[in-house]
Amino acid sequence: MKKTILVATFLFSAITIVQAQSIKLGIKAGINYANQTGTTIIINSKNYKTGALSSYHAGLVAELNLFKGLAVQPELLYSTQGATYKNALGDITNKVGYLAIPVMIKIGLSKSISLELGPQASFLLSEKDNVNLSKSNTFDFSVAGGLGLKVTKSIFLQARYGLGLTEISKEAQIKNSVVQVSAGILF
Repeated sequence: MKKTILVATFLFSAITIVQAQSIKLGIKAGINYANQTGTTIIINSKNYKTGALSSYHAGLVAELNLFKGLAVQPELLYSTQGATYKNALGDITNKVGYLAIPVMIKIGLSKSISLELGPQASFLLSEKDNVNLSKSNTFDFSVAGGLGLKVTKSIFLQARYGLGLTEISKEAQIKNSVVQVSAGILF
């Protein structure tokens, strides 16, 4: 009997929370300022210095309000990242395209500003490089954090930094890092 009451109470609470939640869907797009960092950047037995690469990201976003001042924001983005590599022989570029799935926890700092923190899983879709990293990892895991600004009830701006935790290639000790600035609209 106690288990039945406990299960019924749990289900009632879950249904109440789900019905009280506000779900908004939208789109966002913006610029990336990406780089690849590592303790040793050696490609094909040559030492390289990396330089940042400007690129873009775009995709779908959802905002799930849990409580006042707390929300979850899952996203589905196409994000281009990479870096330029410089050595005595010249410059080479490594551009990679990812299907990125960040899941951000949004903590309201004020009525219009939020702190955003969370993990991001990314899956490699394309490589446009002349680095020849033939053994690129197809999965990249990172953590991200930043700030969000609600301009209106529907329009928002975000600035975020993503720090890669997995190496992007078996041949080099390199991880992604990216600064993203984006704008979006929730419907």
